[in-house]
Amino acid sequence: MTHLILLADDNESVRRALARCLESSGYKVVEAATGKEAVAQLNSPTEFDLLITDLAMPDMDGLQVLTEVKRTDPELPVIAVSGAFSGRLLKFATTFGVPTLEKPFPISTLLEAVESALSKVRPAA
Repeated sequence: MTHLILLADDNESVRRALARCLESSGYKVVEAATGKEAVAQLNSPTEFDLLITDLAMPDMDGLQVLTEVKRTDPELPVIAVSGAFSGRLLKFATTFGVPTLEKPFPISTLLEAVESALSKVRPAA
């Protein structure tokens, strides 16, 4: 069965590239261009197996998304990503107990983080 990943990043080229890499590795991906869109997806009837969220987004940053996820679905695994200029955000994200990746990162590093996060969750539907 295929795991369903919600990928939230306001940078369209980054989001699309990551989605293609994840899909070529056998995952199903739903993209969200904003934090608000990510929260709306998370509040939909769709059950996601993993959230990958950028921390620096203009409308609702990833820390706000993390706060909402931990409130509504504390068991959902999350991977937080951000650029080097947002190192402070990455450090803060670790207080939520989520793994973090600093952009740019090798795709192999992302896939290892995804596999690790998904190994701790319910089987794919």
